[in-house]
Amino acid sequence: MTPARVRGFDWLRGIAVLVMIQTHSLVLLRPELRAGDLFLTLQWIDGLVAPSFIFAAGFAMALTQVRAALSGDAAKEARRRRFRRTLRRIGEVLFVATLTNWAWFPIFREPHWLIRIDILHCIGLSLLIALPILSLLAPHPRLLRWTALGLAALAFGLAPLFEQVPPPWGNFVSFRTGSLFPLLPWSGYVYLGAAVGAACATGGARGAARWLLALTAAGIALWLLTPQVSALYPPHEFWVTDPTNHARRWTQVCLIALALLAVERVPGAWNASLPVRFVEVFGTSSLAGYFIHEMLLYFHLAGFSFEVVWGNRCSWPRYAAVLALLIACTFVLTWLTDQLYRRADARLIAKT
Repeated sequence: MTPARVRGFDWLRGIAVLVMIQTHSLVLLRPELRAGDLFLTLQWIDGLVAPSFIFAAGFAMALTQVRAALSGDAAKEARRRRFRRTLRRIGEVLFVATLTNWAWFPIFREPHWLIRIDILHCIGLSLLIALPILSLLAPHPRLLRWTALGLAALAFGLAPLFEQVPPPWGNFVSFRTGSLFPLLPWSGYVYLGAAVGAACATGGARGAARWLLALTAAGIALWLLTPQVSALYPPHEFWVTDPTNHARRWTQVCLIALALLAVERVPGAWNASLPVRFVEVFGTSSLAGYFIHEMLLYFHLAGFSFEVVWGNRCSWPRYAAVLALLIACTFVLTWLTDQLYRRADARLIAKT
């Protein structure tokens, strides 16, 4: 019997994709509108998208690895299958990340663009590094949780010290090289999510909730100690690498995840409704949703893209209408991609 999905985290990922589409679509606004309370509020919300996306990726990987390891007599074979399947999906993430870079940059003439780490590269590389660790420790979920927490502390704690690392290694650890989501500090969210995923695999929603509450408490404590913690480091970019800034972000992400887990437990037919299914399509096919909306928004096809037609031209009402159209187009193409992927995935599983 296949273990049930944790729908609260599917919703977290789906909402993150929707907000990500909104974030990227701000290029459609007239430049003079990119200021004021509404814009600043959107910027604050948008700052939680990447942490949510990366956190959910770590959660899912640890959850599936631990479940496979604890699956009974067939655990050894289940772990092998799960490891191979996870490795394949990481490969898909890195392939789409490379494809996205190819769409924007001349990677064949200037190969250095291949190691410009954007969010998909960050997720793929972080999961690739974490996979052998999580797979090895999967039969020992408690040890996995604390190891993941320690690795998260290292990722966040070391980030300010690696800001000045030059390319090419700096591309992987420093935003100053032009990488938008280098592994330091962003891989820390994978490990925080992995700790919660391991807790969920053994303790269900209650186990996940306990760890989310613990991470929330730790985040608030660090947040309150911002001046003292920041003073431990040499001058650094607070809003990018400071551990207390990320403590604020993971606190908010954990509270959102807690709320979604609570909503998941509310009985009723609402959880099979069209709005819920709409969000779940983006949650379960987030890679497709990410790639498709980026191509629709920016990639020139026969001279058309949303950015070409509406970029820097929209008032707030027009922006809302064009954003709704972009989300609708992305949803349809993501749903179609999901149907094709499920069939291909089922055939691959049957062959193995």
